[in-house]
Amino acid sequence: MIEDMETIDEFLARHSADVEETVRKAAAAEIMPRFRRLAEHEVDQKSGPHDLVTDADRNAELYLTEALGALLPGSVVVGEEAVHANPASYEAIQGDTPVWIVDPVDGTRQFVHGDPGFCTLVALARRGVLLASWTYAPARDQLATAVRGQGAFLDGERLISGAPEPDRDLRVATSHPDYTTDGQKHALLGLRTEGVAPRACGSAGLEYLAVARGELDATAFSWEAAWDHAAGLLLVEEAGGAHLTLAGEPFRITGHNALPFTAARDAATARRVLELLMPR
Repeated sequence: MIEDMETIDEFLARHSADVEETVRKAAAAEIMPRFRRLAEHEVDQKSGPHDLVTDADRNAELYLTEALGALLPGSVVVGEEAVHANPASYEAIQGDTPVWIVDPVDGTRQFVHGDPGFCTLVALARRGVLLASWTYAPARDQLATAVRGQGAFLDGERLISGAPEPDRDLRVATSHPDYTTDGQKHALLGLRTEGVAPRACGSAGLEYLAVARGELDATAFSWEAAWDHAAGLLLVEEAGGAHLTLAGEPFRITGHNALPFTAARDAATARRVLELLMPR
Protein backbone atom coordinates (compact mmCIF):
# COMPACT_ATOMS: atom_id res chain seq x y z
CA MET A 1 0.00 0.00 0.00
CA ILE A 2 1.01 3.58 -0.51
CA GLU A 3 1.54 4.21 3.24
CA ASP A 4 4.53 1.87 3.11
CA MET A 5 6.16 3.69 0.23
CA GLU A 6 5.30 7.35 0.02
CA THR A 7 2.46 9.74 0.64
CA ILE A 8 0.07 10.58 -2.16
CA ASP A 9 1.62 14.05 -2.31
CA GLU A 10 4.99 12.44 -2.89
CA PHE A 11 3.44 10.11 -5.47
CA LEU A 12 1.99 13.06 -7.38
CA ALA A 13 5.26 14.98 -7.22
CA ARG A 14 7.08 12.00 -8.69
CA HIS A 15 4.51 10.55 -11.05
CA SER A 16 2.08 13.22 -12.32
CA ALA A 17 3.92 13.26 -15.63
CA ASP A 18 3.61 9.47 -15.80
CA VAL A 19 -0.15 9.72 -15.33
CA GLU A 20 -0.29 12.36 -18.06
CA GLU A 21 1.67 10.08 -20.38
CA THR A 22 -0.62 7.17 -19.55
CA VAL A 23 -3.73 9.19 -20.43
CA ARG A 24 -2.19 10.32 -23.71
CA LYS A 25 -1.13 6.77 -24.59
CA ALA A 26 -4.58 5.36 -23.84
CA ALA A 27 -6.14 7.88 -26.19
CA ALA A 28 -3.53 7.30 -28.87
CA ALA A 29 -3.87 3.52 -28.70
CA GLU A 30 -7.61 3.02 -28.22
CA ILE A 31 -9.56 6.21 -28.95
CA MET A 32 -8.09 8.22 -31.79
CA PRO A 33 -7.64 5.26 -34.19
CA ARG A 34 -11.44 4.83 -33.98
CA PHE A 35 -12.35 8.52 -34.21
CA ARG A 36 -14.45 9.00 -37.37
CA ARG A 37 -13.69 5.35 -38.24
CA LEU A 38 -16.14 3.50 -36.00
CA ALA A 39 -17.75 0.43 -37.52
CA GLU A 40 -21.40 -0.28 -36.72
CA HIS A 41 -20.51 -3.28 -34.57
CA GLU A 42 -18.23 -1.07 -32.40
CA VAL A 43 -21.17 1.00 -31.07
CA ASP A 44 -23.74 -0.28 -28.57
CA GLN A 45 -26.53 1.13 -26.44
CA LYS A 46 -26.62 0.82 -22.67
CA SER A 47 -29.81 2.20 -21.09
CA GLY A 48 -31.24 3.63 -24.32
CA PRO A 49 -30.55 5.27 -27.68
CA HIS A 50 -28.88 8.31 -26.09
CA ASP A 51 -26.65 6.22 -23.79
CA LEU A 52 -23.96 4.92 -26.10
CA VAL A 53 -20.81 2.92 -25.52
CA THR A 54 -18.11 2.05 -28.05
CA ASP A 55 -15.12 -0.20 -28.28
CA ALA A 56 -13.03 2.93 -27.69
CA ASP A 57 -14.74 3.44 -24.28
CA ARG A 58 -14.25 -0.17 -23.24
CA ASN A 59 -10.69 -0.62 -24.46
CA ALA A 60 -9.43 2.75 -23.21
CA GLU A 61 -10.84 2.03 -19.77
CA LEU A 62 -9.13 -1.36 -19.68
CA TYR A 63 -5.85 0.29 -20.72
CA LEU A 64 -6.17 2.95 -18.02
CA THR A 65 -7.22 0.46 -15.36
CA GLU A 66 -4.11 -1.65 -15.88
CA ALA A 67 -1.68 1.23 -16.28
CA LEU A 68 -2.93 3.41 -13.41
CA GLY A 69 -3.09 0.46 -11.07
CA ALA A 70 0.52 -0.35 -11.89
CA LEU A 71 1.61 3.26 -11.28
CA LEU A 72 0.05 3.32 -7.81
CA PRO A 73 0.11 -0.17 -6.26
CA GLY A 74 -2.76 -0.74 -3.88
CA SER A 75 -5.04 1.73 -5.62
CA VAL A 76 -8.33 0.82 -7.28
CA VAL A 77 -10.02 2.10 -10.42
CA VAL A 78 -13.67 3.10 -10.62
CA GLY A 79 -14.48 3.40 -14.31
CA GLU A 80 -17.78 4.13 -16.00
CA GLU A 81 -17.88 0.91 -18.00
CA ALA A 82 -16.75 -1.31 -15.13
CA VAL A 83 -19.45 0.16 -12.89
CA HIS A 84 -22.04 -0.43 -15.60
CA ALA A 85 -21.04 -4.10 -15.52
CA ASN A 86 -20.79 -4.25 -11.71
CA PRO A 87 -22.59 -1.38 -9.94
CA ALA A 88 -21.20 -2.44 -6.54
CA SER A 89 -17.69 -1.42 -7.65
CA TYR A 90 -18.76 2.24 -7.35
CA GLU A 91 -18.62 1.94 -3.55
CA ALA A 92 -14.80 2.04 -3.65
CA ILE A 93 -15.05 5.85 -3.92
CA GLN A 94 -16.09 5.92 -0.26
CA GLY A 95 -13.22 3.79 1.03
CA ASP A 96 -9.76 4.46 2.44
CA THR A 97 -7.96 3.10 -0.61
CA PRO A 98 -6.71 5.62 -3.21
CA VAL A 99 -9.12 5.50 -6.13
CA TRP A 100 -8.77 6.49 -9.75
CA ILE A 101 -12.08 7.76 -11.15
CA VAL A 102 -12.11 7.24 -14.91
CA ASP A 103 -14.34 8.23 -17.80
CA PRO A 104 -12.51 6.89 -20.85
CA VAL A 105 -14.58 8.85 -23.39
CA ASP A 106 -16.62 11.67 -21.87
CA GLY A 107 -18.91 12.80 -24.65
CA THR A 108 -19.39 9.43 -26.32
CA ARG A 109 -22.26 10.82 -28.37
CA GLN A 110 -20.01 13.48 -29.83
CA PHE A 111 -17.31 10.88 -30.44
CA VAL A 112 -19.72 8.62 -32.30
CA HIS A 113 -20.86 11.50 -34.51
CA GLY A 114 -17.32 12.56 -35.39
CA ASP A 115 -17.42 15.71 -33.26
CA PRO A 116 -14.08 16.55 -31.57
CA GLY A 117 -15.87 17.68 -28.39
CA PHE A 118 -14.99 14.68 -26.23
CA CYS A 119 -12.31 13.98 -23.66
CA THR A 120 -10.76 11.43 -21.33
CA LEU A 121 -11.21 12.17 -17.62
CA VAL A 122 -9.08 10.81 -14.79
CA ALA A 123 -9.16 11.91 -11.16
CA LEU A 124 -7.35 10.60 -8.10
CA ALA A 125 -9.23 10.69 -4.80
CA ARG A 126 -9.06 9.27 -1.32
CA ARG A 127 -11.74 9.16 1.38
CA GLY A 128 -13.97 11.21 -0.89
CA VAL A 129 -11.42 14.03 -1.33
CA LEU A 130 -10.28 14.92 -4.83
CA LEU A 131 -6.49 15.13 -4.99
CA ALA A 132 -5.57 15.46 -8.67
CA SER A 133 -7.18 15.40 -12.09
CA TRP A 134 -6.40 15.10 -15.77
CA THR A 135 -8.73 16.25 -18.57
CA TYR A 136 -7.46 15.33 -22.02
CA ALA A 137 -9.19 16.31 -25.27
CA PRO A 138 -7.24 14.16 -27.75
CA ALA A 139 -8.87 15.46 -30.93
CA ARG A 140 -7.77 18.96 -29.88
CA ASP A 141 -4.55 17.81 -28.18
CA GLN A 142 -5.40 19.80 -25.06
CA LEU A 143 -4.50 18.59 -21.57
CA ALA A 144 -5.74 20.27 -18.40
CA THR A 145 -4.40 19.22 -15.00
CA ALA A 146 -5.03 20.09 -11.39
CA VAL A 147 -3.50 19.09 -8.07
CA ARG A 148 -5.24 20.11 -4.86
CA GLY A 149 -3.64 23.26 -3.47
CA GLN A 150 -1.34 23.67 -6.47
CA GLY A 151 -3.56 25.27 -9.11
CA ALA A 152 -5.05 24.31 -12.45
CA PHE A 153 -3.23 24.34 -15.78
CA LEU A 154 -4.00 23.91 -19.46
CA ASP A 155 -1.04 22.78 -21.54
CA GLY A 156 1.25 24.15 -18.83
CA GLU A 157 -0.40 27.59 -18.53
CA ARG A 158 -2.17 28.46 -15.30
CA LEU A 159 -5.94 28.72 -15.42
CA ILE A 160 -7.75 31.55 -13.62
CA SER A 161 -11.52 31.36 -13.90
CA GLY A 162 -12.12 34.99 -12.90
CA ALA A 163 -15.63 36.41 -12.61
CA PRO A 164 -18.36 37.06 -15.17
CA GLU A 165 -18.38 40.46 -16.79
CA PRO A 166 -21.04 42.74 -15.29
CA ASP A 167 -24.12 43.63 -17.34
CA ARG A 168 -23.86 40.48 -19.46
CA ASP A 169 -26.10 37.44 -19.43
CA LEU A 170 -24.69 34.50 -17.48
CA ARG A 171 -23.62 31.70 -19.79
CA VAL A 172 -24.73 28.43 -18.19
CA ALA A 173 -24.41 24.90 -19.58
CA THR A 174 -27.17 22.64 -18.27
CA SER A 175 -27.97 18.94 -18.27
CA HIS A 176 -28.90 17.94 -21.83
CA PRO A 177 -32.67 17.40 -22.33
CA ASP A 178 -32.00 13.97 -23.83
CA TYR A 179 -30.56 12.80 -20.52
CA THR A 180 -33.01 14.38 -18.05
CA THR A 181 -36.30 13.28 -16.55
CA ASP A 182 -39.36 15.53 -16.53
CA GLY A 183 -38.63 16.35 -12.88
CA GLN A 184 -35.04 17.33 -13.67
CA LYS A 185 -36.18 19.50 -16.57
CA HIS A 186 -38.57 21.27 -14.22
CA ALA A 187 -35.79 21.86 -11.69
CA LEU A 188 -33.70 23.59 -14.34
CA LEU A 189 -36.52 25.90 -15.47
CA GLY A 190 -35.38 28.56 -13.00
CA LEU A 191 -32.53 29.36 -15.37
CA ARG A 192 -35.02 30.43 -18.05
CA THR A 193 -35.01 33.99 -16.82
CA GLU A 194 -33.74 37.42 -17.74
CA GLY A 195 -30.00 37.78 -17.33
CA VAL A 196 -29.22 34.10 -17.94
CA ALA A 197 -28.37 32.39 -21.24
CA PRO A 198 -28.68 28.64 -20.64
CA ARG A 199 -27.78 26.01 -23.21
CA ALA A 200 -27.59 22.23 -23.26
CA CYS A 201 -24.20 20.84 -22.31
CA GLY A 202 -21.91 18.70 -24.40
CA SER A 203 -19.08 16.77 -22.78
CA ALA A 204 -19.29 17.56 -19.06
CA GLY A 205 -15.51 17.46 -18.75
CA LEU A 206 -15.07 20.08 -21.46
CA GLU A 207 -17.79 22.27 -19.94
CA TYR A 208 -15.87 22.25 -16.64
CA LEU A 209 -12.73 23.17 -18.54
CA ALA A 210 -14.61 26.08 -20.15
CA VAL A 211 -15.61 27.30 -16.66
CA ALA A 212 -12.01 27.03 -15.44
CA ARG A 213 -10.87 29.03 -18.49
CA GLY A 214 -13.52 31.72 -17.96
CA GLU A 215 -15.21 30.93 -21.27
CA LEU A 216 -18.38 29.65 -19.55
CA ASP A 217 -19.82 31.18 -16.39
CA ALA A 218 -21.39 28.10 -14.79
CA THR A 219 -22.84 24.64 -15.19
CA ALA A 220 -26.12 23.30 -13.79
CA PHE A 221 -26.18 19.52 -13.70
CA SER A 222 -28.76 17.08 -12.37
CA TRP A 223 -26.84 13.80 -12.08
CA GLU A 224 -24.13 12.52 -9.74
CA ALA A 225 -21.92 10.01 -11.62
CA ALA A 226 -18.48 10.77 -10.24
CA TRP A 227 -16.60 9.98 -13.46
CA ASP A 228 -18.38 12.86 -15.21
CA HIS A 229 -17.69 15.42 -12.48
CA ALA A 230 -14.62 14.55 -10.41
CA ALA A 231 -11.86 15.77 -12.73
CA GLY A 232 -13.71 18.92 -13.71
CA LEU A 233 -14.76 19.94 -10.23
CA LEU A 234 -11.16 19.94 -9.00
CA LEU A 235 -10.10 21.84 -12.13
CA VAL A 236 -12.71 24.54 -11.43
CA GLU A 237 -11.80 24.72 -7.73
CA GLU A 238 -8.10 25.10 -8.44
CA ALA A 239 -8.80 27.78 -11.06
CA GLY A 240 -10.60 29.83 -8.39
CA GLY A 241 -14.17 28.66 -8.94
CA ALA A 242 -16.73 27.09 -6.64
CA HIS A 243 -19.44 24.43 -6.67
CA LEU A 244 -22.65 24.13 -4.65
CA THR A 245 -25.54 21.70 -4.44
CA LEU A 246 -29.16 22.59 -3.76
CA ALA A 247 -28.38 22.18 -0.04
CA GLY A 248 -25.82 24.98 -0.26
CA GLU A 249 -22.94 22.56 0.22
CA PRO A 250 -20.06 21.62 -2.09
CA PHE A 251 -20.72 18.61 -4.31
CA ARG A 252 -19.55 15.30 -2.80
CA ILE A 253 -18.17 12.65 -5.12
CA THR A 254 -19.34 10.05 -2.59
CA GLY A 255 -22.93 10.87 -3.51
CA HIS A 256 -26.18 11.74 -1.74
CA ASN A 257 -26.10 15.31 -3.02
CA ALA A 258 -29.13 17.58 -3.20
CA LEU A 259 -29.61 18.08 -6.92
CA PRO A 260 -29.29 19.94 -9.20
CA PHE A 261 -25.91 21.49 -8.48
CA THR A 262 -23.72 24.14 -10.03
CA ALA A 263 -20.03 24.75 -10.67
CA ALA A 264 -19.15 28.35 -11.44
CA ARG A 265 -16.30 30.74 -12.11
CA ASP A 266 -16.55 32.24 -8.62
CA ALA A 267 -18.50 31.78 -5.40
CA ALA A 268 -20.86 34.70 -6.07
CA THR A 269 -21.90 33.22 -9.41
CA ALA A 270 -22.40 29.80 -7.83
CA ARG A 271 -24.73 31.34 -5.24
CA ARG A 272 -26.64 33.26 -7.92
CA VAL A 273 -27.20 30.13 -10.02
CA LEU A 274 -28.16 28.15 -6.94
CA GLU A 275 -30.85 30.73 -6.05
CA LEU A 276 -32.35 30.30 -9.51
CA LEU A 277 -32.37 26.52 -9.10
CA MET A 278 -34.20 26.61 -5.76
CA PRO A 279 -37.71 25.08 -5.82
CA ARG A 280 -40.55 27.58 -6.10
